[in-house]
Amino acid sequence: MDQVFAPWRIEWVEREGGNDDVDGCVFCAFADGDPSEDRDRRVVARSERAFVLLNNYPYNPGHVMVIPHAHTGDYRELDEETLLDHARLKQRTFDALDDGLGPDAYNAGLNLGGGAAGGSIDDHLHTHVVPRWEGDTNFMPVISDTQVIVEAVDDSYDRLREAFAAQDGATVDGETRAVVFSE
Repeated sequence: MDQVFAPWRIEWVEREGGNDDVDGCVFCAFADGDPSEDRDRRVVARSERAFVLLNNYPYNPGHVMVIPHAHTGDYRELDEETLLDHARLKQRTFDALDDGLGPDAYNAGLNLGGGAAGGSIDDHLHTHVVPRWEGDTNFMPVISDTQVIVEAVDDSYDRLREAFAAQDGATVDGETRAVVFSE
């Protein structure tokens, strides 16, 4: 059996029922939450019907999720306005990642259909966007099927927030709030 020592993940493993300070769906709570808590919750950008959340346990630096406010696990249930807003925020996310982190490529997608799809939150859909670099393979994945994250999540947050803030139509209201787009 292969083992990986990752002590920072104990917080995730030992958590009881997810986010103790959140009743119900964490994504709904973040969508409707107090904007002054955006930084602590790692919400980096918002639009009218969606938001961008930096993944707490990323596959790579800059791994984010673009999440519609609508609480559904079925993509077909999103109305046209939500679909368009979600798609536009994904475009802005690619631009922010390009400007803030400069990856060579992306993996982007949805885990739909419950546990069989591999997602841990299946009742509120979200699109994962994972930046990739030509050189992001090193001896760890080759030898031991292990990945090394090279940047702290807070540093990725700062870089992405700055890149979102530089985009046309961005509104920035304080250091603890996400960048807002009102298209």
